[in-house]
Amino acid sequence: MSLKKDVKIKLLVAFSIIVASIYLALTKPIKLGLDLQGGISIVLEVDIDTVLENNYKQLGKDIEELLKDKEIDVLDVKVDKKRLIVSILDNSKLEEAKKLIFSKFGRIVNVETDKDYLLISYRKEYLENLKKDIVNRTIEVLRRRIDEFGTLNPNIAKLGDKRIIVELPGVVNPDRAKAIIGKTAQLEILEVVDYAMSKEELLAKYPDGLPKGTKIIEGIPKKYGKQSIKEWFLVKDTPIITGDDLKDAQVRLDQYGNPAVDFELKSNSAEKFGEATARLINKRMAIVLDNKVISAPVVRSRISNAGQITGDFTSEEASDLALVLRAGALPAPVEILEERLIGPTLGKDSIQKTINAGIVALTLVGIFMIFRYAISGFISIVALLINGLLLWATLVAFGITLTLPGIAGIILNIGMAVDANVIIFERIREELRKGKTLRVSLEEGFKRAWDAILDAQITTLIAAFVLFQFGTGPLKGFAATLSIGTITSIFTAMFITKLLLDIIVGDKKSMKYAI
Repeated sequence: MSLKKDVKIKLLVAFSIIVASIYLALTKPIKLGLDLQGGISIVLEVDIDTVLENNYKQLGKDIEELLKDKEIDVLDVKVDKKRLIVSILDNSKLEEAKKLIFSKFGRIVNVETDKDYLLISYRKEYLENLKKDIVNRTIEVLRRRIDEFGTLNPNIAKLGDKRIIVELPGVVNPDRAKAIIGKTAQLEILEVVDYAMSKEELLAKYPDGLPKGTKIIEGIPKKYGKQSIKEWFLVKDTPIITGDDLKDAQVRLDQYGNPAVDFELKSNSAEKFGEATARLINKRMAIVLDNKVISAPVVRSRISNAGQITGDFTSEEASDLALVLRAGALPAPVEILEERLIGPTLGKDSIQKTINAGIVALTLVGIFMIFRYAISGFISIVALLINGLLLWATLVAFGITLTLPGIAGIILNIGMAVDANVIIFERIREELRKGKTLRVSLEEGFKRAWDAILDAQITTLIAAFVLFQFGTGPLKGFAATLSIGTITSIFTAMFITKLLLDIIVGDKKSMKYAI
């Protein structure tokens, strides 16, 4: 049997693709999803209201400074029901204050007058964009933290307006993972004004009220032998630096050989920190994490671009602290609403059951195709096996995570791939019934089948795209395998099946059994 030149070229192309696919399938492991590998699934809710309240407080300070510069005295600024209420000493200047505020902040706020007050609220468009930005930045920080944590194939997706689902396959220490995910990691270094062994003792020093611009923060207990001592600190509420000023954070040992975290500052923050520490020599500064003083060292000399955070850390705690500081603080607190732990045994059982289902489906389809279409039916099974190989190699090559619904998509693809071959074979039979030769019927059959196959597969791809775009992790896994399988089935039906039929038709002994 001699093959035409174009058939030889196609055969070489097909052989190269198959060899490359086998190489990928054998040398690179497939990434398994949470439902197959086991792990933890966590649903978080972002505390947007807290961020909005803080934003309103900052806006209130900015407005107070703006009016002060224009010699308009402000009696009070307070946040009430997600808006600012500003009272002016001289009511005759109320309209002037309103115009000033609107001229400076009118792009983002509405300003209304209510008797002796100004009511200021964020515009609806700005508020919606702010909420989306908070959630998106939270997802980005979580992604950086999880990448640092070393978890492979995480799935992080938005659920509704302010909820986030985090799926971590293969996690063996769920408590540590939850601590890293949920830690806000708001780092501040503040100037210490005063301190005492209890909050009551500290408040007693200031019977007329705390100095303006200060606040009291609780320290974490320190162990000294068998005793545990806790201090309370009066600090200035404006930080010297925050976690946003950090360039890097790494675990080191302090002078006593205990785990600590060394941090390096960004260049534009180092000068600011150096000036502050030079002013605070022989005074204490508080290192505050999530509104708790974890250490309050005495400044002995000017510190510029680096420093150290010490405390009663274990090696793992120091490592996790460095991790979250490198990844950045969450823009908003998060609350764990739901957590689900999936054991690897359940995943292995699911894999085995779906493999068995795939083998049964492939066997039944193969029996039907061979009974119905003889040699062509056998060719369709070969093309189907090649289609599965190409699909698997694509998943491996692009690092796509395989989930249980994804396996369901692969099994569904068996039927879809065979369906394309059925259309082709029936079109060829129609041409044969018209009295045309097998070679002509073959060419015409593929041409007539192409439009029907393409239309069906395009609609499937559209549905898969919608699932991938709007679905969560498992649905995305199904959409991924379905869409990839759809593309590979078009290739195998129109190229591999056609190539094998061309070879069979070229052999006169096999021609009468071809269809």
